[in-house]
Amino acid sequence: MSRNRRERFDRVFGGTSPVLGMIHLQALPGSPGFAGSLDAVIEHALRDVATMVDGGVDALIVENLHDAPYYPETTEPETVAAMAVCAKEVVRQAGVPVGINVLRNSWKASLGVAAASGADFIRLNILTDAMVTDQGIINGAAHLVTRYRKAIGADDVLIMADLLTKHAAPLVERPVPVIAGDMLDRGGADAIILAGDDSSMPPSLSRVEVIKEAFPDAPVVLGSGMTSAVGEEYARVADGAVFGYGSKEESDMARPVSAELTEAFVRVWGNGRSSR
Repeated sequence: MSRNRRERFDRVFGGTSPVLGMIHLQALPGSPGFAGSLDAVIEHALRDVATMVDGGVDALIVENLHDAPYYPETTEPETVAAMAVCAKEVVRQAGVPVGINVLRNSWKASLGVAAASGADFIRLNILTDAMVTDQGIINGAAHLVTRYRKAIGADDVLIMADLLTKHAAPLVERPVPVIAGDMLDRGGADAIILAGDDSSMPPSLSRVEVIKEAFPDAPVVLGSGMTSAVGEEYARVADGAVFGYGSKEESDMARPVSAELTEAFVRVWGNGRSSR
């Protein structure tokens, strides 16, 4: 099982420790902040795609960040349709692996969009256990996620799942290695994502090390707080990094991706990766 996870991960990311650049979509139809033009949303996204790819990222994640406040699980057709249209354009332009994250924990929408757009993986914030979030209590639905992936013929789409996701707290505390083991062996996660308490905070380095020691063949990807100041240190331990917060000037998530910040992070991540 563990060997298969590593093989699946390496098949998508080419055996590298990838930097996964975030494409934060502007507000989509149906959300309070939608400005009225989906074409403008796509144009903004594709500019960020070009900046990220030119800056050297290894993969991208398309996310509806600006749709807050989020549904715990969205099934709204306008959101799913808009995500699919945007994701298809990103996949068409990117030339690197692309992932989907429909907030907050929209596993069915994410898998459906991935299948329709040709994306390679999804990020799912809560796969197993139960978390108290700003959307209320969200229960993991691994039994449904894995079956739905099979049912729609999306077996090759990786499930990259957060362990103790950000902006949340567990309903009941359990040992981290036990949670990780259940996610991997009982929940069907292909990779673990570790984040800090919110988007600005990196995960605990010691927690990364604990999970890597317990499950050395499981890909562990960093899910928050990645900047040039910390990238090199974390790259020596982790198997990849989600890069979103650190890509925006003044940490303003409404701004476009910064070419300078992207290139700087990719450079320091590469330095750390090469010293592993």
